Amino acid sequence: MDGPVRSRLASLSDFQFGAVATETIEDALLHLAQQNEQAVQEAAGRMGSFRETRIVEFVFLLSEQWCLEKSVSYQAVEILERFMVKQAENMHRQATVQLSEKKEPQNWKALKEQLSNKFILRLVSCVQLASKLSFHYKIISNVTVLNFLQALGYVHSKEELLESELDVLKSLNFQINLPTPLAYVEMLLEVLGYNGCLVPATQLHATCLTLLDLVYLLHEPIYESLLRASIENSVPSQLQGEKFVSVKEDFMLLAVGIIAASAFIQNHECWSQVVGHLHSITGIALESITELSYAILTHSVGANTPARQQPARPHLEARALRATAASNT
Repeated sequence: MDGPVRSRLASLSDFQFGAVATETIEDALLHLAQQNEQAVQEAAGRMGSFRETRIVEFVFLLSEQWCLEKSVSYQAVEILERFMVKQAENMHRQATVQLSEKKEPQNWKALKEQLSNKFILRLVSCVQLASKLSFHYKIISNVTVLNFLQALGYVHSKEELLESELDVLKSLNFQINLPTPLAYVEMLLEVLGYNGCLVPATQLHATCLTLLDLVYLLHEPIYESLLRASIENSVPSQLQGEKFVSVKEDFMLLAVGIIAASAFIQNHECWSQVVGHLHSITGIALESITELSYAILTHSVGANTPARQQPARPHLEARALRATAASNT
């Protein structure tokens, strides 16, 4: 086993739960819940469109090559996703203004090519920025980045690299310390430990990381199956798909689904207790936790999922899923 892999495994085994005062945990959980509520309310348009499998896989492999911790790779994906959405929104805004003012339209093909040509540079800049937020662990130097780009056939100067980082920062108003699903997962695991969960938090943590990777890599099919289940229709309408964006951006919902699925894999006999705890902590409906964990497990381990084992599901709907289903009426 090589050094970097051994060090990553060591960092996972050193992860500790139960070392923080309950008052601090309560405050932190409340803060995350407020952040999540705001993100769900503001979710709209093309958000989530750039969590595409090939993009996520590239970020994950690059983070692994540079021996970055998991939180960095997730944050890099979120920074890149929001930056690209901003770029798309700006292009749409420019086109709308030009049409209203009857100006000569820009060469959109050239603009698209320009975005495509700089995409790898932007992606790497997002990974580098995410590594700088995690400065206690490891920062990726400009030399490392330039050597990597050169190996792929992209020749850039240090000035271009700095300009790329600045473009990302300016586009996001320097707000790049974005919450990730991992923060919600680890916070909820901490609370579960204090609440007497039968499955140890450290045991669940490793499985949660694996499943969270899976959800990022299979984001679209997992959420498509969740959408179809929530509206009981195999062909969702465009309006239903647009309303479902808020569900995709609900990291608290994703976190409970990840933990529930992990609990089923670790000890399915304790699954109901874990789901009950998650419902009590977050207020998310039991049915919504079941549906999401079912979708995650269906795309990972296949049959014998909790949804199939439960004789009857509670007739409850999550607030986000309720809004989606309402569009069907």
